[in-house]
Amino acid sequence: MNTIDQIDSIITSALSDLESVHDADGLEQYRIKYLGTKGAVKNLTTLLAQVPREHKPALGQKINTAKAQVTAAFEARKVVLGSQVSATGPLEDVTLPGAQPQLGNRHILMKVADELTDLFARMGFTVAQGPELEDEFHNFIALNIPPSHPARDPLDNFYITSGVDHQGQQPAQEQQLLLRTQTSTVQIRVMQSQKPPIRVVIPGRVYRPDTHDDTHLSQFHQLEALVVDQNVTMVDLKSTVLQFVKAYFGAQTQVRFRPSFFPFTEPSAECDVWFPEKQQWIELGGCGMVHPNVLQACGIDPQVYTGWAFGFGIERIAMRKYGINNIRLFVENDVRFLRQF
Repeated sequence: MNTIDQIDSIITSALSDLESVHDADGLEQYRIKYLGTKGAVKNLTTLLAQVPREHKPALGQKINTAKAQVTAAFEARKVVLGSQVSATGPLEDVTLPGAQPQLGNRHILMKVADELTDLFARMGFTVAQGPELEDEFHNFIALNIPPSHPARDPLDNFYITSGVDHQGQQPAQEQQLLLRTQTSTVQIRVMQSQKPPIRVVIPGRVYRPDTHDDTHLSQFHQLEALVVDQNVTMVDLKSTVLQFVKAYFGAQTQVRFRPSFFPFTEPSAECDVWFPEKQQWIELGGCGMVHPNVLQACGIDPQVYTGWAFGFGIERIAMRKYGINNIRLFVENDVRFLRQF
């Protein structure tokens, strides 16, 4: 068989075999057999060594035509099968549905915080913020919490400074730094920088070395509200809290106020909301009339102005709103939980 016949035979065989290819694996095997590095069509150039020099141009043209013919047939077959095949991988079916990408979203606590600030914005409140690392003046002293108060115990706070300077001397109490234990610190900063009337809501993180359980964490979020103006009374506080609870949780939500004590409010109360899922009252937070000493520490005359404030746990609000029975779920980063919101 001369070289021309050999080329024709390989072309005929290649085109015939291509008709019997019906899947990606078969097409890849065909490519290797005929068009691969050691494939039958790829190696046709070896025939040039078998003919005289004067016949080489014609034979080379014949080989190039054969390669182009088989390659074109191969590419056409790929289109018929519905996809492209790379030199290193199998055929992909582009008609199959694509994989849905995993999209992230905002954490449920951030969503709840936004819902709460939006609700209070409709009630005429503006949003205020302050630093999470505080000094003792804003965290305790201005809030009428004396040095002897148990709330200032080092075991009940995350102090950042040791309380002793580089010369071994005890610095002034207000120079010690700690992670804020309540967003009431921002109340002080607002009253120091703004004259009444004041009507602000303050969302933020707070830190306390509490024992972790179903309703307590050592880092959690609070929503603080403060109103200072002339003729502000406890009735204004209670009506605002009731309006908030009914608007956010529903008109049938049960709320109760219990007498309590806080150094920075007088009189003071605890606000509880009934949790149907747990069949018990859960404390949202404390509230009360701003203590005259707090107003005076911020340069506001308590003979002219009065005010009220509350501090509610955002985690507790989210738990009541969405029927969540364990506060630790918010920080465990389990996507099965987070995807629900």
